[in-house]
Amino acid sequence: MTVKTNLMIAAASSLLLATGATAQTTAPATQRPAAPTTAATPGTTAVPAAPAAAATTMPAAAATTTIAAALPTLPNRATLAKLVTAAKLQTTLAGPGPYTLFAPSDEAFTRLPAGALDTLLKPESAPTLATIIKYHVVAGALTADQLKAQITAGGGKATLTTLAGQPLIASLGPNGNIELTDTAGIKSYVDTADIKETNGVVHLTNGMSVPKLG
Repeated sequence: MTVKTNLMIAAASSLLLATGATAQTTAPATQRPAAPTTAATPGTTAVPAAPAAAATTMPAAAATTTIAAALPTLPNRATLAKLVTAAKLQTTLAGPGPYTLFAPSDEAFTRLPAGALDTLLKPESAPTLATIIKYHVVAGALTADQLKAQITAGGGKATLTTLAGQPLIASLGPNGNIELTDTAGIKSYVDTADIKETNGVVHLTNGMSVPKLG
């Protein structure tokens, strides 16, 4: 990875930490549009609004496809689908697993510094990008109820070991939303839970989690 790539990714991590990126309002149970964020003044980064409602739980339905195949069809997850392809992780997320994917919204990636997303999409950034994407994946199919049970058993926190080999801390946030805290202390929230696929489960989140890089 080039020095330029290192600097850009370091800047992305620093900016996410500096903005204290938190969750945004969850979608109504009848739909899953992109949730609104607070307006940003020129030269600053938009900070999403705090959660105002409990997460939507998807009705039980027979899974028909893998996580990898489902990603392009999920609302407001086009950026994540593109990054999974650039990181060459389609085969992993199409494999038997099972896996739990915490899937950030398109809006979450707009809070990266200008140019950072383009840098991550470059071929030479694939190893770093793979680490970032794997940080959103946990082995095993964990439903929201199972995650909450682990949180309760852990006295209010559950340490999830991601495919990146780094911990992601789950707890309960406002209105009972599952709150995810990354290595930098940045929080994101599950706003739509339990999208079940043939090789695992997807939880839609309104923030990006950042692993330790470099």
